[in-house]
Amino acid sequence: MNQTPKQPKTKQFHQLALFGYFGLLLLMPIWLFLVSPREGHSVGFMFVVYILPLLLPLRGILQDKPYTFAWANFVVLIYFIHGFTLLWIATDELLWVILELIFASAMFVGCTYYAKLRGQELGLKIRKLKDDLADEKAAHEPQEK
Repeated sequence: MNQTPKQPKTKQFHQLALFGYFGLLLLMPIWLFLVSPREGHSVGFMFVVYILPLLLPLRGILQDKPYTFAWANFVVLIYFIHGFTLLWIATDELLWVILELIFASAMFVGCTYYAKLRGQELGLKIRKLKDDLADEKAAHEPQEK
């Protein structure tokens, strides 16, 4: 368990990320399997495309790993695309689409700033490309005597 306390702002973004994440995790199966099942798509296909991606970061989110919150933003892009597409073509499901976009936006903003702020609190850093290149160049240059 991590002993570094979270600052209030970090806690707020953590809560926002969790609100968005668990909101999507509840919304998508309810919407797609119970409220408005998609004709022509199998349950397995719907699960793999719309539910499974949300399960990928679950363990890291439950373990409160900032890196997981950072890469979970790639997952949430699926729901932005889905939501914005349906916003134009499925006006009869507007409430569900708006909920999806609200949860996806909350998750995106929350994950982005939580990963950044918590990473800073824990002293985690992402190396800059120029540092990696300089190290690689130094490793392959002949040593001077």
